[in-house]
Amino acid sequence: MNMTHYMELLATNQPWNLIIFMAIPVILAETVAITELYILYTRKLRGWVRNLNRFAGVVVGLYFIGIIVYLLANAVLPITQAGEWRTIIDVIAVSTYLIGGIPMVLIALQDLGILHKGASEERKLAYHATYVAVFLVFAHLAMIAGMADPGLLGYQGDATHTMPAQQHMMPDGQMMKGDMPMTPHQMPMHSGGMHK
Repeated sequence: MNMTHYMELLATNQPWNLIIFMAIPVILAETVAITELYILYTRKLRGWVRNLNRFAGVVVGLYFIGIIVYLLANAVLPITQAGEWRTIIDVIAVSTYLIGGIPMVLIALQDLGILHKGASEERKLAYHATYVAVFLVFAHLAMIAGMADPGLLGYQGDATHTMPAQQHMMPDGQMMKGDMPMTPHQMPMHSGGMHK
């Protein structure tokens, strides 16, 4: 199966890319979302839950600024310049992930007192809830498109992931490919690797 660049990013350099680009931002964003629901339900605009909400909002917003800048410079621009997008599925996966960070940045700006300074507490709560909802929509679109196979729309990746067509079992339990004996658990070696 072919992978989108989104999925390839998360699958490479395990477990660090998964932690940096998925676990940390999602845990922080989900903390904002869960505490947001509590605040909306109870209307308690002060206290430890609101403080946790504000802290997570500021941290995840600033964190997403770093992710967006890093991925634009190191992934989006090089992939675009090289014409290596793996169909529209790939574009949707990466772009919705990056767009999903923008509402988190707006939450951070609001919680830092830079955005919506003159708004009432109720209005700020409404903005906050809207930003969380927009983030959740884009984050889930990114995950769905990111897990899809770009081959559905015709992308054909490297042929290096296919198994050799002819293998023969030798009497001593070894497999033979052409003239080269292989043990049953040995994978065939390929000159190619994961597409960078």
